[in-house]
Amino acid sequence: MLHVFKDTAPTLKEAQSIVGGLVEIVRSPTNPEWQILVNEEGMLIGLPANKEASEMCDTGIVGPAIVLKENALWD
Repeated sequence: MLHVFKDTAPTLKEAQSIVGGLVEIVRSPTNPEWQILVNEEGMLIGLPANKEASEMCDTGIVGPAIVLKENALWD
């Protein structure tokens, strides 16, 4: 599952709710201006693979992910 925010960034609480826990930022090598938020402990707790986010980040991503771009970037 992939959630995209372009106009307004989610709050930390909203992001934690979407990814199901602690939030970690992962960068996309193909889109370095984007921020991808994932569950920091996703692999430890056995979340399922997220094929779309994994391809976007060129690494193994599990669980729901959030893409922040344009005006929705976190500082």
